[in-house]
Amino acid sequence: MSISHSVPVHAAPAAAEIPPFVDVPSTLADVAADGVSAPAELVPGLEAVVERAQDEGITLNIVVLDEPARLDSYLRDLATEVGAADGGTVLVLGPGQVGTFSDSIDRVTLEAGQDSAYTSDPVLSANQFLDVVVAPGPSWTGLTLALVAVVALVLGATGWANARRWQAQQGMSERNADTLGLAAPNTAVSDPVDSRHVTATDAVQAKK
Repeated sequence: MSISHSVPVHAAPAAAEIPPFVDVPSTLADVAADGVSAPAELVPGLEAVVERAQDEGITLNIVVLDEPARLDSYLRDLATEVGAADGGTVLVLGPGQVGTFSDSIDRVTLEAGQDSAYTSDPVLSANQFLDVVVAPGPSWTGLTLALVAVVALVLGATGWANARRWQAQQGMSERNADTLGLAAPNTAVSDPVDSRHVTATDAVQAKK
């Protein structure tokens, strides 16, 4: 289905956050029909992406704009508008812009998918977005347990290092104390002069 880029006079005005050149009722009708609202030449390729998403258990709707919105956030608001009507996951692509909505995929995963969708080919962008959102995610429980284990190992290693340092300091203090004890002067040694005096006196007394 091709997207219309003019708002009929009888149509209700689009919300200010949605690109004013988008015909929201026509876009919703196209998405409801086959999951795609885009220029005609892109529809077959995008429908194949929608079908592949269904095989992965994801309801994916794709909207392609052929002119840029004033703000990137307008694409996200358009995706939210489409998602509010049809549910599922919505990918809105514009020249150099990407917006998403999902009622089943978390925002972190959506933004990772968005990062891969910045190409000049909407079909390639849609396929790369889908590849990211269906890829097995990390086991957050496993990561948490691994983090706890790493922290425990770090704390244990720190405690062991501190204990070894304390033991080394204690051993050094004991060795220093022993060295000082061995180097202390012997106060029992008599004065050499006194020794000579005593010896001479003893000799005189001995002659008497």
